[in-house]
Amino acid sequence: MTTEILEPPGVARPARGARIPPPPGGGDGDDREPAPRRPFLDNVRLAMIFLISGEIMFFGGLVSAFLVLRVSAAVWPPPLQPRLPVAVTGLNTLVLLASSATMLAAGRALRRRDGAALLRWLLATAGLGALFLLVQGYEWARLIRFGLTLSSGAYGATFYTLIGAHAAHVLGALVWLLVVAVLAARAPLLERRAGPLTACAMYWHFVVALWPLLYVAVYLA
Repeated sequence: MTTEILEPPGVARPARGARIPPPPGGGDGDDREPAPRRPFLDNVRLAMIFLISGEIMFFGGLVSAFLVLRVSAAVWPPPLQPRLPVAVTGLNTLVLLASSATMLAAGRALRRRDGAALLRWLLATAGLGALFLLVQGYEWARLIRFGLTLSSGAYGATFYTLIGAHAAHVLGALVWLLVVAVLAARAPLLERRAGPLTACAMYWHFVVALWPLLYVAVYLA
């Protein structure tokens, strides 16, 4: 006895040997899983944001202490103390700002996969940073010869503490930059290995952006 399977009305019966398509939106088909969404901030940028936030609080405390002493002083700078080199330091500020522009050019060279240009811009940035530190050191040596030292009272102590802390950060960023430049010279930094340069660039731009604020507060205010 043969049992015949009845199809629902209006539904065509597939021909013999034809593959029945899976129902839409379900079944055990070979649909691929959606690609994972790329995070808005990778681990390198997130870590640098935390580090820079801590540095902002550190310098915020130093600047606040300086401003309290500055406002509470009857005369600032005190009499018989050498004046700060405003003009030379202003020109030196332009040198440091130019180093931020060369660092941006290094980032563009990395995105173009241009290893020669990347190394060239990194070395230019390092050269400008080193020039900034040399000029600062020369001016500090002159101020010390003229009598402005850490033991000269609040004026000398706050100046060397605040400006010296920034110089130490520039020196650390310069060493970091030279390490990145060595890595770029030995093996090209591709997009997937751009973490060291990304972190260094973020920190370099931070120390550059911080300096005009210190220059205005310490040298011009």
